[in-house]
Amino acid sequence: IKFKFFNLLIIKKKMKNFFIVDGKGHLFGRLASICAKELLKGKKVIILRSEKIEISGKHIKNKLQFLSKFKKRTNTNPKRGPFHFKNPSRIFWKGVRGMLPHKIKKGTDALKRLRIYEGIPLAFWKMKKMVVPNALRILKLAPGRKYSRLGDIANEIGWVKKTLLEEMDEKRHTINRKFFLKKKSLFRKVYLKQKEGVRDQILPVVVL
Repeated sequence: IKFKFFNLLIIKKKMKNFFIVDGKGHLFGRLASICAKELLKGKKVIILRSEKIEISGKHIKNKLQFLSKFKKRTNTNPKRGPFHFKNPSRIFWKGVRGMLPHKIKKGTDALKRLRIYEGIPLAFWKMKKMVVPNALRILKLAPGRKYSRLGDIANEIGWVKKTLLEEMDEKRHTINRKFFLKKKSLFRKVYLKQKEGVRDQILPVVVL
């Protein structure tokens, strides 16, 4: 995971044509198809927290499907492919690529407009994230149905950055919590001042 420091002002100017989507709670196939459609329209898409994208079906079933894919290779020379990824971001990227005509210019250009990250990089902490209702698991999957997380499957396949991301998420949550409490206390002070001001303005009622 490469957490680079970006100039936030430059990014905000460029973000006008971007969709920043928080991947948490979205279904893999539905989100991939919507992303592919938007990319072909010429829009730029950024997916954050790709490790929390969900797949319908039992965890063990999905894990076995991934493991069976890993066995597929060129018999004579495995260096020729097919190449299988263990990172959740690359797994999702490959899913989107399968929905694009990536062997022609239109498809390759569309794929260049896609950015996928595990976790939330520092540059995107304070930026507004979107949710895609047509891809949300809580809306589109029937209640009681089994589902699994992409990050959990990738962790069991051979991805090694899960604990690091969890630590970074905890740090982010503590910073956000401090900010929220500070903001809350400021609002409380302003509210009390306004209340006192209103109380002073009210004239005493004289009973005749």
